[in-house]
Amino acid sequence: MKLQFSAKLLSLSALFAVGMTQAAEIHVKLINLTHGIAFTPVLVAAHSSDAALFKVGETASASLEMMAEGGDVSGLKTEVEAADGAVLELTTTPTLAGATSMGSLDTGENMYLSLTAMLLPTNDGFVGLDSWKIPDDPGTYTLMLNAYDAGTEVNDELIVAGAAATPGIPANPSGSSGMNGTGASTDEANNRVHIHPGNLGDTDSDGGFSDLDSRVHRWLNPVAKLMITVK
Repeated sequence: MKLQFSAKLLSLSALFAVGMTQAAEIHVKLINLTHGIAFTPVLVAAHSSDAALFKVGETASASLEMMAEGGDVSGLKTEVEAADGAVLELTTTPTLAGATSMGSLDTGENMYLSLTAMLLPTNDGFVGLDSWKIPDDPGTYTLMLNAYDAGTEVNDELIVAGAAATPGIPANPSGSSGMNGTGASTDEANNRVHIHPGNLGDTDSDGGFSDLDSRVHRWLNPVAKLMITVK
């Protein structure tokens, strides 16, 4: 009887230990690597394997579209919380080129980490991390993040005030933009989430095909460096 009791006690201890390893306090540090692109307020989400902010190669959800076209993360945040996930908004203001945003998050029982933020100025571009497995071992982990296209809007590169609700780029926090562009693109071959082709831009501040400046607003991946410290 003593051996059986000891075995049960060890089994319960093991289960408790597993439960403890699933919870983690993490610190995140996001660095904008671009020359002239800003990130809208960044949403960091800890979630289960059944949830996701986005999936490459799949059609964007309505909530992802809201984020990618207007920087509104409220829909994604609500969905994560409804699935018992944990969320962190790194900032309430854009993270400008070269700037860093930081914050901490208690992941609870959630074992995966995702991140999204709209890229400005773009039509529907965003920086993203999809379902990264949070390590059990404490330490600092560095990830390089790419820019994605939500596939929900043509990349016409035209700045239109209030464009979160209509086609166009809603704002340009980094400046150096033009006006009176005729449109960089009128058709998109891929309407699913995919790697962003990048801004084209031109050097005509009062015309041309784009309202963006090719000397400022172009980029190559990766667009961000993410440092995650698991405590």
